[in-house]
Amino acid sequence: MKKKIAVLASAAMLTLAATSSMAQFAKGEDAIKYRESAMALIGSHFGRMAPVAKKEVPYNAEQIKANVAVLSVLAQLPWAGFAPGSEGGESKDDVWLDPEGFKQAEDDFLAAMDKLTVAADSGDFDAFRVAFGNTGKSCKSCHDAYRKEK
Repeated sequence: MKKKIAVLASAAMLTLAATSSMAQFAKGEDAIKYRESAMALIGSHFGRMAPVAKKEVPYNAEQIKANVAVLSVLAQLPWAGFAPGSEGGESKDDVWLDPEGFKQAEDDFLAAMDKLTVAADSGDFDAFRVAFGNTGKSCKSCHDAYRKEK
């Protein structure tokens, strides 16, 4: 398992290096597809843990830890896709009209993810459950403010 975590950590570093150089997209539509794809993967990995947090399925600390490790990498990805000229998609115009607020929402989500990682690494179910709930609240807060209603 330690080897798996090391591989994920290496992938995370490569991903972060790649995303920091992705400041531009050929077309606005490319940025929209990129961020929406990243958000879909985040939702999928987050959703996998919901039944555990709700006590609908047994808590497996190693599975949660591995899933959170992947989610931590994914959490870094969508932000590059909110490039100038990529207005539209599921994003409200407020993303670009309120860049400071949007940046704060990003920072809040990433801080919640850091706490979720610490909780998952601890193996403590109650700590995981609290951090999972707080991360979900940060997602909802951002979506309420910056995502079009479906």
